[in-house]
Amino acid sequence: MPLKRFDRFWRSAFAFPVACLAAMALLVISEVSFRRATNSMNQLAMMATARTDIQALWRQLVDAETGQRGYLLTQRSEYLKPYRESLERIGASIRSLTTYYQGHPQGEPLMGQLSSLSKDKISELATTLRLYDEGGEAWRELLMTNIGQEKMESIRTTAQQLLDLETQRVLVGRADVHRTLMINRVGVGLTTLISLLALSLYFRQSTLLVRVQREQKLAVQVERDRLDAEVKSRTAQLTELAQHLQTAREDERSRLARELHDELGALLTAAKLDAARLKARLGTMTPEVAERLLHLNKLLNDGIALKRQIIENLRPSSLSNLGLVAALEIVTSEFATASGLQIHTMLEPVQLSNSGELTTYRLVQEALTNIAKYAKASEVWVVLSQQGANATISVRDNGCGFDTTIPRQAAHGLLGMRYRVEAEGGQMTLSSEPGHGTLIEASLPVRKS
Repeated sequence: MPLKRFDRFWRSAFAFPVACLAAMALLVISEVSFRRATNSMNQLAMMATARTDIQALWRQLVDAETGQRGYLLTQRSEYLKPYRESLERIGASIRSLTTYYQGHPQGEPLMGQLSSLSKDKISELATTLRLYDEGGEAWRELLMTNIGQEKMESIRTTAQQLLDLETQRVLVGRADVHRTLMINRVGVGLTTLISLLALSLYFRQSTLLVRVQREQKLAVQVERDRLDAEVKSRTAQLTELAQHLQTAREDERSRLARELHDELGALLTAAKLDAARLKARLGTMTPEVAERLLHLNKLLNDGIALKRQIIENLRPSSLSNLGLVAALEIVTSEFATASGLQIHTMLEPVQLSNSGELTTYRLVQEALTNIAKYAKASEVWVVLSQQGANATISVRDNGCGFDTTIPRQAAHGLLGMRYRVEAEGGQMTLSSEPGHGTLIEASLPVRKS
């Protein structure tokens, strides 16, 4: 019957909390015992230090007296060195012991007596040396008295009393440490036993939980795989759509450029020819008519130039006719003229596909546009080179720069450049810091021969 009740208790929901509370209580007892033992060990260490200081004080007084006697007997000044060194160490030992015994009911009076006797002994030694240095026989009479011996005996007796006191305190401390360790031993044993029982209960009650977690994890993994597949499918569709839109955009630009070149070019050319014929038919003209014809001819020339500029922006003819390097030289030269900035170019021929050359041209064009709008720069560097299987294009300025970790509102141009580069199988990096300019660098795979 008791065994059944015990088993029922350990199967109940209250068993684990009770075991945890018991273990925590034993841990608290163990921690208190540990701190008590630590304090006792620290006190024993201080007692050992005090015993060492007491013995050192006695030894230093003996060394001081020995040095004084050696000097008096031999008149050699080197005997005064151990005498003076002992005096310095005596003072340090007295201060340390006075601090240690402060407030102790038995040790403080004994330490006060020892300190007084030590100072008297030091005074007696110094008086003997002073009388010796003054000359005469007074020092010898003082030396032959039993004052020094009596003081040394009193110091030895007082020091021995302090040592006996420390011995008693050490015995009490050792007994306290032994008692504390025994309590800690019992506590650790009980804690281990309760921990093992609690661990057994935990394993028994957690079996079902582990199975449920495994099933939930499997369900979550299945759902995650489904979502990953859906995300990849949607991403591929969006990438394909974006690439289609980009291609359609370039195709529309090309179509519009051709129409402007054919239709609008023909209209402007015909208008310019009509103006030339009209001028030839009029013959002698008044100044006002001549001025009007001249103004009309200038407007037609401006229209033709504007048409060429629009066509060039829509579909750079220099890229198709002259190649990438020449097209980049033209666009950078025109940008330098329009913006007043100093452009440094280092352009090497590279082997890129037609779409790769167009992507490189658009990247430089977009980068120069951003520099003119936001950079506040005075110099720009454009570098095109081929490194192994990749062609690298970089555009750098010495402008104000910006913090790349802060999202920017007008970042569509940079995103568009990054997409176009990645659509060609390349990579684009953007580096910038406030006050240190901006660097846009892209790497594109070269065309296989």
